[in-house]
Amino acid sequence: MFKIVTFRIFVQKKIMIIPNPNIESLIKALRNQKPDSVPIAELGVHPLVKEKYLGRKILNLKDEIDFWYKAGYDYVKLQPAIDFNPAKIKSDTNLTYNDDGTVFRKWASESSGVITSLKEFEEYIFPQTNEIEYENFEEASKNLPEGMGIIGQYGDIFTMTWEMMGFENFSFALFEDESLIQMINEKIGEIVLNMFSNMAEMDCVNILWYSDDIAYTNGLMVSPDTLEKYFFPWLEKIGKIAKKFDKPLIYHSDGVLFDVMERLIECGISALHPIEPKAMDIVEVKKRYRDRIALIGNVDVDLLARGTKDEIRKNVLFNIENVGLNGGYCVGSGNSIPEYVSLDNYITMIETAKSFSY
Repeated sequence: MFKIVTFRIFVQKKIMIIPNPNIESLIKALRNQKPDSVPIAELGVHPLVKEKYLGRKILNLKDEIDFWYKAGYDYVKLQPAIDFNPAKIKSDTNLTYNDDGTVFRKWASESSGVITSLKEFEEYIFPQTNEIEYENFEEASKNLPEGMGIIGQYGDIFTMTWEMMGFENFSFALFEDESLIQMINEKIGEIVLNMFSNMAEMDCVNILWYSDDIAYTNGLMVSPDTLEKYFFPWLEKIGKIAKKFDKPLIYHSDGVLFDVMERLIECGISALHPIEPKAMDIVEVKKRYRDRIALIGNVDVDLLARGTKDEIRKNVLFNIENVGLNGGYCVGSGNSIPEYVSLDNYITMIETAKSFSY
């Protein structure tokens, strides 16, 4: 059984969340322990949604922190500053960015990417590890409200590998000559691995988050054997870094992941995000893997965009009751919060989570 208690105040006729951040409670949930309250988590929230929520523009890191704090999160998510020349991936007109620099939504070239030959690989300007900047982490740590923490996030070693080649070229190369794939993957992997090593060493970073889509709603993007070559070795290394510094590791991938779930767990991930509802039944995932992995998300983005508040409340409470009563679950969307999500529905999801009491 559970009970509902309210945590609301009214400001200018608008319901607001009362901030009460507790990064240690979030860490408990990610370690499959019972937290003090049900946490909320998102990989990305569109800047327009953030600005609507705050009622003002987000102009700097302090504004960014202010959003995550006032929206009821226990953390602010940060990335190192790095230039991978995304416009060269021939999909620049379809890229939209969160204000922290993370890609919100994109469609990459299906055919020919920016690197299709050894010559183009040698000409491509990859960032150097000594060019990566982490000043935002230090600045954030000085401006965090009491109880808040920092999640260090980056990803896409596998994704950037095929994007740089174009998916068709990447697919042909898997059968004809994998040498170019290997060079690109190794180059990107070492850069991203370096970032995770540096983030893990920071005392101000409480949690690590690696994102790299490997599946669709109906299956994996490539075979498990291909993932063993170009994805899992890197995730395994990141997992070892997280374990060394005793920090939870969240992994994000859309799609159905049952075929490789055991392998993901072997790599040392603490939690899986976002349990896309059209791809995997969250109750089935919980039943199969129980306390071996925490779960984050699963509130359908389409429901958040077009559903009713009552439907959203029922969805959130169903997930908590059937997946999170003993911990190991964080409420969130089944992907991210795009600009077309209803602000009222987004707030309803958060309020419902915050109003739940064990």
